[in-house]
Amino acid sequence: MGGVLRAERVWVETFTGLRVDQFGRLLKVVRERGGEGCGWGRPWRLPLAERVLLVAVYYRTNLTMRQLAPLFGISPATVCRVIQRLGPLLALEPVRAPADSVGRLWIVDGTLVPVRDRGVGASSRNYRFSANVQVIVDADTRLVMAAARPVPGTTADAKAWRDSGLAEHCQNVTVLGDGAYINTGLVVPHRKRPGRPLLKGEEEDNAEHRKVRARVEHTFARMKNYKILRDCRQHGDGLHHAVQAVARMHNLALAA
Repeated sequence: MGGVLRAERVWVETFTGLRVDQFGRLLKVVRERGGEGCGWGRPWRLPLAERVLLVAVYYRTNLTMRQLAPLFGISPATVCRVIQRLGPLLALEPVRAPADSVGRLWIVDGTLVPVRDRGVGASSRNYRFSANVQVIVDADTRLVMAAARPVPGTTADAKAWRDSGLAEHCQNVTVLGDGAYINTGLVVPHRKRPGRPLLKGEEEDNAEHRKVRARVEHTFARMKNYKILRDCRQHGDGLHHAVQAVARMHNLALAA
């Protein structure tokens, strides 16, 4: 049975959120990471471009394997194998701050991603089983610099940040966080103390802080256009691979 979707402009731009040239860059990364190989089994029925398209469509639409299979003319089991094989190859490479990055400004925040795997998530403040994902965003470009491995949604942002290992990517860079990151070394808003209102200068600082930090929320909103981050059915490292792949596609979509 032949599939409906092909690696053509109309399908790529409709289903992935990427232009054809941006999709070509994504395809190049997967090819350089060994995506052409078929392992020990039979050769893949679909060419690499359509397999990468399948993974991008899966992350973008969050359709089930049974729904994707007839669109590409393959079995649900093959869809699963393609996603498991290529999903990790789409991962974002964390950016390390260059030595001359004193003037750079990055923002960190955590977002809750609903998950089905009880081993990855926990019942959190959104009343669902969720995982907490820490993400660093460049304040000027809105590009994702790095994303941490998910932790249970009940984990406080400060602890998730300390355990994430993301701080090593932020040397010589000013990093903003919200009030949840107090005592982490990040730039956080001024806090009110009992019987001591904020000074006028502190209120102005907090207002500017909120204005800049809102950019990370805008980034989360764009990333969650990939509906895998609204209800992840993947188990084990599936959410981690999905977040990394979505971060790369988000960055590609913002590229000129």
